[in-house]
Amino acid sequence: MTLVHPYRVAILGATGAVGTELLTLLEQRDFPIADLKLLASARSAGQTLSFKGEPLPIEAVDDKSFKNVDLVLASAGASVSKAWVATAIAAGAVFIDNSSAFRMDPTVPLVVPEVNPQAVAAHRGLLANPNCTTILLAVAVYPLHQVQPIRRIVAATYQSASGAGARAMEEVKTQAQAILQGQEPIAELFPYPLAFNLFPHNSKLNEQGYCEEEMKMVNETRKIFGTPNLRVTATCVRVPVLRAHSEAINLEFDQPFDVTQARNILSKAPGVTLVEDWQANYFPMPIDASGKDEVLVGRIRQDLSHPSGLELWLCGDQIRKGAALNAVQIAELLAQQNLIQPSIVLANQSR
Repeated sequence: MTLVHPYRVAILGATGAVGTELLTLLEQRDFPIADLKLLASARSAGQTLSFKGEPLPIEAVDDKSFKNVDLVLASAGASVSKAWVATAIAAGAVFIDNSSAFRMDPTVPLVVPEVNPQAVAAHRGLLANPNCTTILLAVAVYPLHQVQPIRRIVAATYQSASGAGARAMEEVKTQAQAILQGQEPIAELFPYPLAFNLFPHNSKLNEQGYCEEEMKMVNETRKIFGTPNLRVTATCVRVPVLRAHSEAINLEFDQPFDVTQARNILSKAPGVTLVEDWQANYFPMPIDASGKDEVLVGRIRQDLSHPSGLELWLCGDQIRKGAALNAVQIAELLAQQNLIQPSIVLANQSR
C-alpha cells in the first residue's frame, strides 16, 4: 500500500488478544505510522510491547491520551469505547471501534471492506467493526448475493475460545490439562468448562430465546448488506477450539444457484480461499484458518431439502479477519481516500 502521509496512531486496549494482533498487522502491512501509542488500563501501564523490533511503553489511558492522534484502533470493550470516543473525536482522531457499542447506530458506518467499502466515506469520526461471526459470514456469502440476491440465511456457528480473549484461551488449556490429569476443570471466564465440552453461546438471551451473539449476526448482516428485510437466523455455539471460528451456512435464493458457478465465484472472491478436496473429504478446519487472513470456504453443495438452497462451510481466524485485520483494512480504506486528516502534515503546514 502506497500512501502519502504517515499517521499518528493509538491502539486502545493494546494488551488484549485483538490489541496485540493489531500491533502485528500494522507492522506486517506496513501501515504508514509517524507515531504509535499503546493505551490500556492503569494496571498494564509501564509494560512494553514490541513494534518493528523496538519496545513501546504501554500508557494508562486518560483525557490527554488522544492529543495529536489521527487514528484510534479500539478493542477494549464497549464500556471503554463509550467512555473515550467523544474525547478522541474532539481531539481530531478517527475512531475505529471493535466493540458492539456503536454497530447499530444508523449514523455510524459498519464496514466489511470486501462488502461495503463505500460506507467509510460517511463517517463522522467514528466507524464500527462488525462482530467476528458476521464478518466471516459476510465475506463468504456476499459474492453470491451480488450475483443472485439471497432471500434467507440460516447460520450455525462453532466459536472458539479466542472470541472471549486471550485469558479465555488460557482457561481452556488449563481445563484440558486438569481433565487429562483426572481433576475437575475450573470455569472462571466461561459459565461452564469448555475443554472437551461445548455449549450455546453464553451471551444474554432475549424474550424470543435468541442470545445477543445471534442477534448481532441478524442485525449486522442486514445493515452491512443494505437489506433491512433479509431473513437471517443463527444458532451460536462455543466449542473447545483455541482460535478460529467455523460456521455452517444455509442460503436460500429465489431460483436455483448452480453449485459449479458458486464455487467459481468464491474461488475468485476477495478475502476468500476455496478449500475443497472431495475425494479426501478435506474441507476448511480451524487449525488451517488460524493465523491466516482469508476466510476458508468449502463443502459447497446443493441443499437437498430446497431446490433454491445452497450449503457451505467456512472457517476464519476470529482474531485476524474477525477483528484486527478488518479494523486495519478499514483504516487503509480511510487513508487511501484521504478520509483521515494527518496532524503531522497539518503541523508542518502551519509553520
